[in-house]
Amino acid sequence: MSDQPLPRSVRIGYALGSVATGSFATVPGLLLLPYLTDTLGIAAAVAGAIVLLPKALDVVLNPVAGRISDRYRSALGPRRPFLLRGGLSLAACFAVLFAGPDLDSQLVDAAWVLLAFVGCATAYAFFQVPYIAMPAEITDDYRERTSLMSWRVAVLTVAILISGGSSPAIRDAIGGRDGYRVMGLVVALLLTIGTVGAYYGTRRAPVGRPGEATGTLREQLRVVAQAANFRWLLLTLMLQALAIGSMLAGIDYLARYVLRDPGGASIAFICVVGPALVVSPVWLAVGNRFGKKAGFQAASAVLALGALALLPAEHVPAWCVYLATGVVGIGFTGVQVFPLAMLPDVAAVDAARSGVRRAGVFTGIWTAGETLGLALGPGLYALVLAAGGYVSSTGRDAVQPDSAVTAIVAGMSVVPVALTVASFFTLQRYRLTADEVLEAR
Repeated sequence: MSDQPLPRSVRIGYALGSVATGSFATVPGLLLLPYLTDTLGIAAAVAGAIVLLPKALDVVLNPVAGRISDRYRSALGPRRPFLLRGGLSLAACFAVLFAGPDLDSQLVDAAWVLLAFVGCATAYAFFQVPYIAMPAEITDDYRERTSLMSWRVAVLTVAILISGGSSPAIRDAIGGRDGYRVMGLVVALLLTIGTVGAYYGTRRAPVGRPGEATGTLREQLRVVAQAANFRWLLLTLMLQALAIGSMLAGIDYLARYVLRDPGGASIAFICVVGPALVVSPVWLAVGNRFGKKAGFQAASAVLALGALALLPAEHVPAWCVYLATGVVGIGFTGVQVFPLAMLPDVAAVDAARSGVRRAGVFTGIWTAGETLGLALGPGLYALVLAAGGYVSSTGRDAVQPDSAVTAIVAGMSVVPVALTVASFFTLQRYRLTADEVLEAR
């Protein structure tokens, strides 16, 4: 491991993995709940459970995946082999997810989606955990990690734009279950591109080994849980992932039942993600000038402000709604950049002080928390819909009561605002500074 600047080829190669992480983190959160409620006709509360349960499994799987990659021995390094295996398995499972047979049975449909999504979640754990653990081991430099994350977020933004923007369009252009099937194949191709790109793109990356991973998984988890900075950063991430997951789940419903424009889902999604192409360098400059924690706090404030601006969505023109989602997008970019740059600092300081490599365990718990938050978001949104009396249907938009429309908006505004405000209190408890990171090198 070195504190020298990483080659540009490694930065780009590492960032390509975000094509896979961005696509999988986005498309199920955006379309799986509407697929279940408005194409398969499954009740909102049941659909929310189907979306939640496979991702909740990752709470157990991710730390195990991290531990396994910590202990793995290979000439390719401890992480890279898992990228290829996990990523290609994820692509295959995702293609199956929306390809269920049309047997006119809600039980079969629900079981198919649940089992396929369990396969996706399992494969994703063994791709994502080693992938996110890599930065702590390929550079010692505090700012270099922020730069590496800015490259990753730039590619992540493009991946989210392509996958999230095109998926509803592909679905709507073809229509019905066939539209979802074709969309699933297209996203599976994106997952494959990201996997292969990350695997081959990081072949020249330096690999540091700060020490051997020792002790049982339970012992490692206990030590990691006692790391106060990690604990508060993780709680912040989970609260914000829950908020973002709820907002993503609501975009399709907002377009169809509030804006009365099914095509508005793609527009609103692009408004959320598009600003990242411009503001990523701005957030990077903010982090370098004022520190990562201060930048994270500022980005969280912008995210909350944008969500609050969605509250009057039922009573304002569509352009006002799109403007509010654009503000959400500015904050969303920042809350992606900073925690990903702060996690390697926590793991590296722990490794330097203890002499034990626990980056995989840190990352496993981290991704478990993020995944759980993103999964709980659509589940929480589904509960809000159910409380509002949302009417599920098969193949066409049902007439919704006023209470359901109000719930659609509340799930994208009131709920995310409350969660983001709560995250300020947990982030305030994070104490690790740049000087401490530098001292631990």
